[in-house]
Amino acid sequence: MAGPPGGRVRVLALRWVHLLQGGALLMPFFLLVNVGIGVVRPGSARLLDGALGPQFLTFGLCLPLVAAAGLLPVVRALESAAARTLCGLPDGALAHGPAGSWAARRRCAGWFTLHAGVGGLLSGASLAVPPMALVLLAHPLFPVLRSERWAWPWAHAGSALWTAPVAGLALLAALAAAVHGAGALLARCAPPLLGPTPADRLAAAERRAADLAARNRLARDLHDSVGHALSAVALQAAAARRVLDSDPQFVRTALAAIEETGRSAVAELDGVLGVLRAGESGPAPGPGLDTGLEALIARSRATGTRIELRVDESLGPLAGLDAQVSAESFRVLQEGLSNALRHAPGATVSVRLERQRAPEGEMLTVTVENAARTVREPHRTGGRGLAGISERAALLGGTAQAEDADGVWRLTARLPLAHAAGGEHRRADVPGNGTERESTP
Repeated sequence: MAGPPGGRVRVLALRWVHLLQGGALLMPFFLLVNVGIGVVRPGSARLLDGALGPQFLTFGLCLPLVAAAGLLPVVRALESAAARTLCGLPDGALAHGPAGSWAARRRCAGWFTLHAGVGGLLSGASLAVPPMALVLLAHPLFPVLRSERWAWPWAHAGSALWTAPVAGLALLAALAAAVHGAGALLARCAPPLLGPTPADRLAAAERRAADLAARNRLARDLHDSVGHALSAVALQAAAARRVLDSDPQFVRTALAAIEETGRSAVAELDGVLGVLRAGESGPAPGPGLDTGLEALIARSRATGTRIELRVDESLGPLAGLDAQVSAESFRVLQEGLSNALRHAPGATVSVRLERQRAPEGEMLTVTVENAARTVREPHRTGGRGLAGISERAALLGGTAQAEDADGVWRLTARLPLAHAAGGEHRRADVPGNGTERESTP
């Protein structure tokens, strides 16, 4: 044990308490075995008041019961907490929760048996050695003690009288050394016996991955919803300012769109914050294609941008799409329009929602195109928005790509429609090459 003397004494004292705790845990099993022997053999000697041999026999017989009790899942949580506090072990060395597998239970049973067994022996020594040492220390000073016949290994009389205090001090030193050694043994054995198993580490890694995925999902939702709203509001306000005197009707339309955009962004922000406050890992509530597409296109057009929308008839009613596919498609489209409004102001934007067949199955293809001549570097280098689109598509088993081809900036995301609930019966009712619904400003 390293550190100043005061720190070493404190560690020794805490580990001594830990050993005494082990002895206390052993006592109910010891008494149970003692009573059981008395029931099985009524004429047997009283073990608690007898010689050391029968008591050690009882001690040995109670250890299997201790091991069986150590198989209980909750024992690992309790023993880990005690060892972490009293043995001075780092927090990450021991598992925190109950044992979840039989491998962890068996290891915990071994630890519980070791803790109770060693603690029982040291607890007995702690009860017997200090009084004996005090008698030896006081032996030369009190004649009444010298008049008694003690079971010493040698006679403390005459010239050997002052060997009694030395023997007393030696007993105390031996007890302290035994406590030190036993405490060090338990501290060394605790991590392999009470530490996390490979299954525990895998479960912890899965929990961390789930938490990270939830945070990433919320970050994407915030980026797409609030980022789009701020971009749309800025462009709507700029467009209204330019025609403030010449086109009051457009100004009123732009102000109404700003109001609606702000209200929608606040609602989505409240939803995300509600998920954060509740500590949930599920997706934040948000619009889908069926509930938010028209409003999204209208808000984007209020910036003065010409937007051409085409929805493949073979998709059927948008409300029939799976909720997750619909929500992720809406976010992809929202981010695509945000990029077009920010980086290609004034360019016509073409939006297409199509049903396509691919080797992987039926796909919902979301395409956003605009002239690339005014696109700035952030578009080409890629930012959080494009990375978020790729993550959204990958989560559903789809793909996404953005490219500048022949002067046209094209964002394409393909999401599997096979994920959609009820998609099979809908495919049987619509032709493969359906017509299109077209919407222009």
